Amino acid sequence: MKALAIVLFGTSSRLGIALMILYLVGLWPLLKKSGIPGWWALIPCAREYQLARCAGREPEGRVTSVCEFAVILVGLLSRTVSARIANPEDASGAVLSLLILNLVLRLTMLVYSIRVYSGLIEIYGRRRRWMWLWILCQALPAMIWGYSKKYQPSWQVEEMRRELAAIVSSGSAEVLQEGLTVNLRERSVREFFQKKVLLRDVHLSIPLGRMVLLLGGSGAGKTVFLNAVSGYEKADASVMLGGEDLYRHYKKMQYQVGYAPQFDTMRGKDTIYNTLLDAASLRLPLDTYASERKARVDEVLDIFGLTPSRTHLVEKLSGGQRKRVSIAMEFVSNPSLFFLDEPDSGLDGIMARELMTQLRRIADRGKIVIVITHTPDRVIDLFDDVIVLAKDRDRVGRLAYCGSVQGARDFFGKKSMEEIVKCINPESVGGEGRADAFIEKFAEVRHG
Repeated sequence: MKALAIVLFGTSSRLGIALMILYLVGLWPLLKKSGIPGWWALIPCAREYQLARCAGREPEGRVTSVCEFAVILVGLLSRTVSARIANPEDASGAVLSLLILNLVLRLTMLVYSIRVYSGLIEIYGRRRRWMWLWILCQALPAMIWGYSKKYQPSWQVEEMRRELAAIVSSGSAEVLQEGLTVNLRERSVREFFQKKVLLRDVHLSIPLGRMVLLLGGSGAGKTVFLNAVSGYEKADASVMLGGEDLYRHYKKMQYQVGYAPQFDTMRGKDTIYNTLLDAASLRLPLDTYASERKARVDEVLDIFGLTPSRTHLVEKLSGGQRKRVSIAMEFVSNPSLFFLDEPDSGLDGIMARELMTQLRRIADRGKIVIVITHTPDRVIDLFDDVIVLAKDRDRVGRLAYCGSVQGARDFFGKKSMEEIVKCINPESVGGEGRADAFIEKFAEVRHG
């Protein structure tokens, strides 16, 4: 019974259990006031995380939840060690170590809990002296704030989500028979007792022969978008390529999509030719004749200007050459849709320009090329369109713009792509914090 009490209440003393019950009784309506189901108050470890969400202190809530879980384990382990070791002297060292660990964990919880309480005080508009009551006896302020109508939060967690979701969730992109159509409703993961939405409501169409810049600040969902559209990490979405459903016919269509990641995994001891030949064996249909594979490799070598160095070892290549080989590996299968995640990283201006010009030529062959780059303005003249993703106030990636490069300048009122990123980035990282305004503005434009 004592072990069960430790798990449920974090203590086995009668006074501690009584105070914890009062705290849970007050926490239930407190969570509900912020739009979170009250029953979370009954779940050990999870309840402190949910309280942190009410305070706008989600990162601190993760730490306190993990520490609380560790405290419960340490408490149970201490009881087990004391019970199983017959000689008290033998158990004293182990128990002392566990007590020290318990103390460290509780101090960590206290520090992060103070940050959570500080957030609650701000959101409820109370005076700072409430902090002492939250620290010394959290049951009392939880009961008062939970049941008194005088104490109301300035915003609700769940309402904030519904408000913006209602603005941008309607509509979809028209399916192109020759091109890419993405209707991504949601890409989410399970994290810390809740569903975390990474990307939502991205609806767009791209015709063949276009080179597209994928723009957005850190964490806006650019790589998530590439993974979802390529089928590597499926989302709640419809992805149509050439009028066919990529998700439904993934095995048949997977080689119509090329994806060159930021970092390659090529073997340094192989030659360029053998590297591409191995790629052809993996990416071309199994019934492809050896002569056809070699012919395709020769063609790709010529397209990327690698024929003169076909016998060179990968480990001897310059940064620019290595990037071209990495891209050529994906191009062996002759994809209709080509994604590149920072292909110019680590390259100087001249080499980056040369590489992007090569990608422009690929797009001109009737392909769709979508590129992420952190230095877009030095090659922006090579792009046809730009997709802008931004984090809304709930930290969910959303579509803030999709259209021509000049249209993006006019839409955001900025001259450069870097200025566009700055205006949608949060103020905490030096941005203007205007993401929500542009997400809503583009939703209104798109829906007429």
